[in-house]
Amino acid sequence: MKILIGDDHVLFREGLRRLLEQLKEGSEFLEASSFDELLVMCDGDATFDLVLTDLRMPGWPGFSGIQMLREKQPGAKVVVVSASEAHSDVRDALEHGAAGYIPKSSSVKIMLSALDLIFSGGVYVPPTVLREPGEVAEPRPAVPPADPALEQLLTQRQREVLERLREGKSNKQIAHELGLSEGTVKIHMTAIFKSLGVRNRTQAAMAFPQSTSA
Repeated sequence: MKILIGDDHVLFREGLRRLLEQLKEGSEFLEASSFDELLVMCDGDATFDLVLTDLRMPGWPGFSGIQMLREKQPGAKVVVVSASEAHSDVRDALEHGAAGYIPKSSSVKIMLSALDLIFSGGVYVPPTVLREPGEVAEPRPAVPPADPALEQLLTQRQREVLERLREGKSNKQIAHELGLSEGTVKIHMTAIFKSLGVRNRTQAAMAFPQSTSA
């Protein structure tokens, strides 16, 4: 696996590199300290499997930078790793093609699990970012029954949103039922569309046939 890490902090790059060595033995790493440098590396002969980029590093052109990286490395998963946990940053990153958004505050276990999800074809959205004020992080009953492939691609919360989408409910109704803000529901919708490879609500509802109870 060939991995490119873009971040302007040397210590963070080194720490991330050591962490990612656990992802796959024998991985090859390259590092960039600015967005311009990151872009040059993506524009060369090297083909990467994973490109990790920080937000607002020197030379950062805005979220269009994610699209630029994807155009130069169409076979790579472009993932944002940032100290920002703002809803707007997560939503903008996903809407511009990021395969996931991992906060720098994440644990080693969470980061590796997030990358596993991303390489399975899913889109990782951090639950810490999406948790509403006052919401308690408790295990919720799984959405029954679910297609095994769907469970692999979507988080439990995303499956809850998808089930309500299939029922024809609006973002406002979904937000009310799940105790979320409409902005959070929109982030989930973006992740669902990307994970399922669809462009709209109708295609998402039809992407996987709904199972029925025995």
